[in-house]
Amino acid sequence: MTAETPTRRRRTGGRKGHADRAGYAAIDQMPWRLIRNTDRPTEPLDEDGVQAIHRGAMHILGQIGIEFLNEEARRILGRAGCRIEGENVFMDESFVMEMVGHAPASFTITPRNPERQLIIGENVLTFGNVSSPPNAWDLERGKRSGDFETYKEFLKLTQYFNCIHFAGGYAPEPIDIHPSVRHLDCLYEKLTLTDKVAHAYSLGAERVEDVMEMVRIAGGLTHAEFDATPRMYTNINSVSPLKHDHPMLDGAMRMARRGQPTVVTPFTLAGAMAPVTMSGAAALSLAEGLAAIALLQYINPGCPVAIGTFTSNVDMKSGAPAFGTPEYMRATQMTGQMARFYGLPMRSSGVCAANVPDGQAMWETSQSLWAAVQSGTNMVYHAAGWLEGGLIASPEKFVMDCEILQQIQRYFEPALWATTEDEIGLDAIREVGHGGHYFGCAHTQARYQTAFYQPFLSDWRNFEAWQLDGSVWTAERAHRTYKRILDEFEAPPMDDAIRDELQAFVARRKEEGGAPTDF
Repeated sequence: MTAETPTRRRRTGGRKGHADRAGYAAIDQMPWRLIRNTDRPTEPLDEDGVQAIHRGAMHILGQIGIEFLNEEARRILGRAGCRIEGENVFMDESFVMEMVGHAPASFTITPRNPERQLIIGENVLTFGNVSSPPNAWDLERGKRSGDFETYKEFLKLTQYFNCIHFAGGYAPEPIDIHPSVRHLDCLYEKLTLTDKVAHAYSLGAERVEDVMEMVRIAGGLTHAEFDATPRMYTNINSVSPLKHDHPMLDGAMRMARRGQPTVVTPFTLAGAMAPVTMSGAAALSLAEGLAAIALLQYINPGCPVAIGTFTSNVDMKSGAPAFGTPEYMRATQMTGQMARFYGLPMRSSGVCAANVPDGQAMWETSQSLWAAVQSGTNMVYHAAGWLEGGLIASPEKFVMDCEILQQIQRYFEPALWATTEDEIGLDAIREVGHGGHYFGCAHTQARYQTAFYQPFLSDWRNFEAWQLDGSVWTAERAHRTYKRILDEFEAPPMDDAIRDELQAFVARRKEEGGAPTDF
């Protein structure tokens, strides 16, 4: 497909980019759009099971308690009538359910490019890039600590692929920039190299306040316009078992006061940080998540929140985390069922435990991504590029995962299950009759370009043709594709005055010392 075709022009969200040496884009990809998950969710629990997990979560909240390591959060919950014993907070079911009842079932997030607005909730399925690994790996440079240049490469991949809807945390963590100012440099690049929904780390006052201000500047917004509707989001993790730490709660409370979304995602590994059973791990995870959501709803009733799941199992011989397992899939489906019970949008993840982008990496990631589909997930974190249980970001894996994401998008194209008489093709069946083939009939020819999903990495030639044409393995093809994407990448447009204002803000905050590095 040549560089002048509509699909080629849609490649970077409607902007025409550079072609490679052969005159072709790095890939043909499907256009940007929000995916509607029209399948019925998989629900492993019967009504008794739902009630049992709910009772378990409420018992944890009311009788065992959650430690809130943030003094302000404890004061607020004390005023709300919760029982406080030291750092431990006990919440009655009536209080929790009243607060959760304030939370919206869905909300939008509008980035600096309004055409990239997301719906979080309903039956919408969105995907984000791999977030927060400390290391990177690719075929040329191998495994290494994260650095700023590699971080910018992943932002370009995030912007380039239409199947990636939001830009999550740093991929990888650029440890060559001092932690006090890392958020300033990273968010500047995120807001200029992408125009998609951006994430802020909830690590205390300065980082969250700086990122909110930078998102406001990048959108050309007044303070009132920023506060009027969600423009960005944060994700917080509990410290399982049964703790919420100080900086994450601080950031989340600041976000809630300004109407910006918080995704609350406990990270529970069954047998290590939670009971070894999936029902026990799910109940503990829900208790931790609902506790923080109740706090945020008390601070600002109706503020946008989502509940996340990161529940999986461990290898009981070594203690190593496992992902994409049957246990992971069931825990995700069960949490999705409970999220609907509470009326909350849900986040899950696309994850694996493999160390390189091999067969294990792809079957584990595929299972975790399809678990997200089956569970009714609304936000899929780490949907592209994750390796080694979250310790590695890989560009080859990113490209390979985007192939899966495009297939999921294609799976939900309404044309695949259209059942009009014209789609059933009775005229074509009559035309071909009892012999011949359908390649040349009018029904096929009219649908030739869109009849089937066209992969950008898979190779459907026979072995002899594949070998004759200079065969390479999938990861090698993904490496070449990632390099071509970087060569042809063009950043989305930004007004010069806005760019200057962003640069000035970053420079001023650096002079002021940025953010503290101890909590």
